[in-house]
Amino acid sequence: MGDLTTERSSPTGTAPVLVASNRGPVSFSTADDDTLTLRRGGGGLVSGLSAIADPSAVWVCAALGDADRRAAAEAPHGRLDLAGHDVGGQAVRMLDIDPETFARAYNGVANSTLWFVHHLLYATPTAPAFDAGFRTEWQAYLAYNAAFADALAAEAAPGAAVLVQDYHLSLVPALLRAARPDLRIGHFSHTPWAPPEYFRLLPDDVATAVLTGILGADRAGFLTRRWALAFADCCEALLGATVDRTALTVTHDGRTTFLGVHGLGADADFLRDRAHRPDVDERLAALREAVGGRRTVVRVDRTELSKNIVRGLLAYRHLLRTRPEWHDRVVHVAFAYPSRTDLAEYRAYTAEVQRLAQEINDEFATPTWQPLILHVDDDFPRSLAAYRLADVALVNPIRDGMNLVAKEVPVVSDHGCALVLSREAGAYAELADDAITVNPYDIIATADALHAGLTMPADERADRTKRLAAAATALPPQQWFLDQLNALG
Repeated sequence: MGDLTTERSSPTGTAPVLVASNRGPVSFSTADDDTLTLRRGGGGLVSGLSAIADPSAVWVCAALGDADRRAAAEAPHGRLDLAGHDVGGQAVRMLDIDPETFARAYNGVANSTLWFVHHLLYATPTAPAFDAGFRTEWQAYLAYNAAFADALAAEAAPGAAVLVQDYHLSLVPALLRAARPDLRIGHFSHTPWAPPEYFRLLPDDVATAVLTGILGADRAGFLTRRWALAFADCCEALLGATVDRTALTVTHDGRTTFLGVHGLGADADFLRDRAHRPDVDERLAALREAVGGRRTVVRVDRTELSKNIVRGLLAYRHLLRTRPEWHDRVVHVAFAYPSRTDLAEYRAYTAEVQRLAQEINDEFATPTWQPLILHVDDDFPRSLAAYRLADVALVNPIRDGMNLVAKEVPVVSDHGCALVLSREAGAYAELADDAITVNPYDIIATADALHAGLTMPADERADRTKRLAAAATALPPQQWFLDQLNALG
């Protein structure tokens, strides 16, 4: 399993602050001449960590592909910065985990089990079925989490602060506390948290391991109070833990873990600057030409089962079937970018999205009007162009930890945008007052919400958009990260 537990001259490292996540801030590809090409990533965590000026901070992540594994293997202790790579001012330790172990932990447990549980995605008459194959995957997940805990223990200075990210690494806090009780450990869940009756779908020992793993942290952070309380409910129901819902604490086995709520916001300065660069302007001009002056309903998502793209398309079809006044007056611009294409369920879902989009165009299109424009290839500048153009933004997930699209659209909208928002998105906790609320399962109500958004007076839309943008940017990524760090003391 790669170089994970190299002997060191001292039992501790020098990093005062550490972040651990499955995906790191950089990734590699192999060029035609067999050299490694580095690409820097984006997102809230990358932006957040940039708030730390200390070059001794270390980000521990996994190698995700062959080129990553090669870079990690060629670097001393997997330390990309020590190998001369430009990783952005912080040290990065990339773990060269055995590919089969990684695949079983990542696809088998993290994405096909824990993600499905927290997003309530199982078709329970047939799934899940926790058999011998799952037990092999669970052993891989244990090994994968242990690799992270070992690396963090080796890199952390005495009393260091460690921020562990997400459901991939739910066992790390307890493993790390056993190895390094001097550390201040935080865990943050970027997903929703399942209620106890659904969380109990997991085998009892697995459910217990996940909960006690996170309770190894001094603080467990969540995107909304709703998800924090669901975690507390699970600890109470499955572990018999003592929960204080006012102070937001969980006490189990003689230790108390504090629960924090940190609603990650949009990065306003970055978005507004990026959305007005020439490549976005070009795509905006192309979109305007395709739309032809009609009203627009925009959605931008990964083709992720929880994002509810299919029901969104069904709602748009219902709008066109029942309100013919919108024929030739509206275009649905739907960007559904590929996600987890190595999982069969996701490939089938993407195919269903494409099939339904074609059906809608076949039913309603005229020689001069294409009612639905679907793109399934990732293009960030085009997404920003769509944000600027949108009259209505449709964000209707079945369940979502936050959903930053709901926060990003109001920030970059050119003329104001009505937000149709699922009450099951974490962002709903902050944006409900100025959004049009939908039950994500109700096709007819969603169609009615689209109509309400399309007919909203321009001044009301602009006023709502200003308030939405203010709420959406209340906790930008750098402050979100620093708040968690400061809360660890």
